[in-house]
Amino acid sequence: MKHLHMTIALISIVLFTLRFFWTLAGSSQLDKKWVKITPHIVDTLLLGLGVVMMMKLALNPLEQLWLGEKLIAVVAYIFTGYYTLKLARNRTMQVIGYLGAMGWILLVARLAMSKENIFF
Repeated sequence: MKHLHMTIALISIVLFTLRFFWTLAGSSQLDKKWVKITPHIVDTLLLGLGVVMMMKLALNPLEQLWLGEKLIAVVAYIFTGYYTLKLARNRTMQVIGYLGAMGWILLVARLAMSKENIFF
């Protein structure tokens, strides 16, 4: 289950990166139905698997602070990604938003691998 979760996470990041480059290029690919639907399906699967693993391993984010930080970083990634793809008004802000989103992803990966909290 862990490897499936990691694979879906990678697919999610690749889809985000692809949509980011298409946004910069002003590509008509962004208008395709699969591009609008697939990321939501992938992210729902990712979240669902995360919840199942959390329950299966009896992990509580209030007790396992690294998990709490990981969840906060995931929420920050979602908001940063939304800003990057939908709200940023120019290319500079889109690039800054993308780099910020990738920073959150790096934090998520670090927390997942080390299971050591950083901020709490």
